[in-house]
Amino acid sequence: MRVNRNRAFYYIKEGITSIFKHSLMSFASICIIIAFLVIMGFFIMLAVNIDALIGELGKNNTILVYIHENVPESEARALESKLRSIPNVSSATFISREEATHNFIGRYDDEERYRDVDATWFRHRYAIYVDDVVLIEETTQALRYIREIARINTNLTVAMSLATLRTVVSWVSVIIVAVLLAISLFIMSNTIKLATFERREEIAIMKMVGATNSFIRWPFIFEGFILGLTGSLIAFAALWGLYGLVAGWVLEFEAGLFQLVQFSGVSVPIFILFAAIGFGVGVGGSGFALNRYLKV
Repeated sequence: MRVNRNRAFYYIKEGITSIFKHSLMSFASICIIIAFLVIMGFFIMLAVNIDALIGELGKNNTILVYIHENVPESEARALESKLRSIPNVSSATFISREEATHNFIGRYDDEERYRDVDATWFRHRYAIYVDDVVLIEETTQALRYIREIARINTNLTVAMSLATLRTVVSWVSVIIVAVLLAISLFIMSNTIKLATFERREEIAIMKMVGATNSFIRWPFIFEGFILGLTGSLIAFAALWGLYGLVAGWVLEFEAGLFQLVQFSGVSVPIFILFAAIGFGVGVGGSGFALNRYLKV
């Protein structure tokens, strides 16, 4: 147990020593990890806010379906269960001819002018609310198969625009994350390569006296782990602070018309993601470099 503890202390000490010995490359590694995670974090928060906006619009975006004139009110009301069973439909509210007439007249200040409007001029209808406004076109297509429905009114422009925006943000996020991840691994592996190259004679001697590859590798893995974890923690704090500034700016200039999602609501999964990526980049970069340069 004591031997293992001493060995662990040796690994940690050598890893920390290597960080300070190659301080410039270590600093570059931490900076690239911070930049990578902060940019990725902003795209994640952008996607979260777009999803929140889409959900809010879905609550307010209504599909109006008009029932055929020859369908009695009792049958029209009985359609509610069928409408609610359609995927993406969150609720369906029945509006009778009389209610539709009252709503129509109520739009105008001069109600006397429209008092002779007959309820038979209107059709029974449903106001349908959806869970996801992006899927409103698929929901509209499903509604067309119900034979009692004569006409459907919906605004697909907003839904399609949001769907396009969500797709663009997703693809841009994937591309940027992939590029930055490759750069991070490259910088990290170069840091370990430099440390390995400068210590090649020491490594050769250690192998000659019987040191295993794992004994030589662990200090570099600890070095990568420390660099990755440090970068991820700083990036998390930086993202929280910068996002708070952006949220305050939006609140000030948009006068409350659009409120960003609170960072605290998603801080735990983002922290876990950052820590995992920092660990993966640090340890992965170390392993990638050593697999090639440990052959001495």
